[in-house]
Amino acid sequence: MRTFGYPDLLFIIEAARWTIGLSLIAFIGGTIGGLLVALGRIAESRLARGAATVFVQVFQGTPLLLQLFLIFFGFPVLGIDVNPWVAAGVALILNTSAFLGEIWRGCIQAIPRGQWEAAEALGLHYVAKMRDVVLPQASKIALAPTVGYMVQVIKGTSLAAIIGFTEVTRAGQIVNNATFQPLIVFSLVAAIYFVLCWPLSLLAARMERRQARALAR
Repeated sequence: MRTFGYPDLLFIIEAARWTIGLSLIAFIGGTIGGLLVALGRIAESRLARGAATVFVQVFQGTPLLLQLFLIFFGFPVLGIDVNPWVAAGVALILNTSAFLGEIWRGCIQAIPRGQWEAAEALGLHYVAKMRDVVLPQASKIALAPTVGYMVQVIKGTSLAAIIGFTEVTRAGQIVNNATFQPLIVFSLVAAIYFVLCWPLSLLAARMERRQARALAR
C-alpha cells in the first residue's frame, strides 16, 4: 500500500480523455443509428417499423451492462475476438441509437400534420420531404433533449470499467487498489464526471428555456 500522490492524480485525470473519446464514439455512432431508428419507426413499411421497434425494445429493455457483457464475452464464443475498446464502443453505439431514435421519433411526430400535407401538396418525394421540411423543424425540437442525453452517455461509459476499459472509473479502481484510499480516489472520479456533465446539463436547460419562450410567443 502507498499514499495517494500526484502521479495517481495525473493518471486519473489523463484517463478522462478515454472517457471523452468513448463518449464521442458512442454519440457520433448513436446519432447515425438513432436517425435510422427514428426514420424506421415512422416508415410506411411494416417491416421497417417492426425491425426498428424490436431494436428499441431490446436495447431499452435490457441493461447496458448486460449488453457490454454479451458483446465482450459472447462474440469470442462465436469466434470473433473483440478488445475492450471495440466492445464498449459497439455496445454504447447500439444503446445510444435506441434511446436517441425514440427521442427523435417523438420530435419528428411533433411536427404539425399540416407541414407534412404541405410538403405532399408540393409533390415532394419522401427524401426531399424529410430533408427539406420535416427534419429541419424536428432538429430544433430535438436539440435540447439530445444535449441532455449526452450526459447519460458520458455517465454510461463508466460501465466499460467492468470489461477492463481504462477510463476514469477504471483508473480510479486501479489507484484505489494500490492506495486503499477510496474517499479521496472516488471523490476525484466523481468530480471529473461532474466537470464533464454539468456544462451539458446547463446547456440543455438553457435550450429548453429558450425553446419554451419561442413557443410562448
